Amino acid sequence: MNDTQNNPAGYSIEEGNAASRNAYNWSKKTFANRSGKPGEPAQDLDGGFSNEIRFGAERLGISSDGIGTKIEVAERLNKYDTLGYDLIAMTADDLIAAGFVPTNLSNIIDVNHLDYGVVDEMMRGLHDAANFAQLAITGGEIAELGNRIGGWPGAKMNFNWCSTAIGVLHPSLVQPLSGKTAQAGHVVVALRSPSFRSNGYSLARKTLERLFGENWHEAPYDGTDADQYATWGEAMLAPSLIYAPGVAALLDAGLPLHGVAHITGGGVADNFQRVLKNGLGAMLDNLFEPLPAMRRLCEVGALPPETAYLYWNMGTGMLLVTEESSAAAVVASLQASGYDAQVAGYLTVESGVTLRVGAGELRYAF
Repeated sequence: MNDTQNNPAGYSIEEGNAASRNAYNWSKKTFANRSGKPGEPAQDLDGGFSNEIRFGAERLGISSDGIGTKIEVAERLNKYDTLGYDLIAMTADDLIAAGFVPTNLSNIIDVNHLDYGVVDEMMRGLHDAANFAQLAITGGEIAELGNRIGGWPGAKMNFNWCSTAIGVLHPSLVQPLSGKTAQAGHVVVALRSPSFRSNGYSLARKTLERLFGENWHEAPYDGTDADQYATWGEAMLAPSLIYAPGVAALLDAGLPLHGVAHITGGGVADNFQRVLKNGLGAMLDNLFEPLPAMRRLCEVGALPPETAYLYWNMGTGMLLVTEESSAAAVVASLQASGYDAQVAGYLTVESGVTLRVGAGELRYAF
């Protein structure tokens, strides 16, 4: 799907995946520079969003990401103290998905012109999120780039915000989690997402602007959880829940994990297939219900379920593969850590991912 004009989000996930694979192929050509030296990268973690680097016996993980166009929602609402949760979730949860416990983060803020108050609000939120995730912010930069940075015209400051996080491989693991040890019959546990996280905002913003015009963020919100949000802007700014502490607690307890998928851009199936090795597939017939805002956008925006499940997490933010005998303990541990968790399905001998959801059965072949 290379014609983005016929794409409801304005971009192609397939082309993005292809570009990422090509970029990573170029990156792998540099791995030999550190072969046998401190900083040697792992050679066998293709497909994930973090990678392993080795310093003697110490095995670290590294991941980079940003918030994306959710920043425009914050600009429209002039509210910046929750974006730190999105920024940390995107990297910390990519790390824990591979078994790396996040420890440190460095961030860079590119701005058109500097506003001290906005940056202070952003960093206060990042501080709160770092405390939740139990990591230290140990580096960063603010760069003023003038008209190279754009955004909502009414904002005090337009900016882009990205970070790189590192973590240490959990001591219970011999190797990073990649799905290589998963087997047919293993159980899939889902963690609920209370927000869009930081993905799918191009589709959401285009849909909202089509329905409500340029000032869509001021439109009254009428989802079934309207008691929580007054406007569509408030509903769309809901912060990401960081899963890393809950998954680390599973590893601390010695509970077996064979693969973890962080559900970001590309939705449930595209992200979960990254941990389906050896030709395995999955039947996911008990996922969390889509968020009210997602259901309402589908209704008023006439978006088919195939599109929604491709671009949004639809209420499920992370999927974990464990053994059937441990599934109940995994769910109980996650719930004790404050997360909504439930058994969502199982792995199959047949390849591909099948979602049985309220909208019907959606099948994905890879």
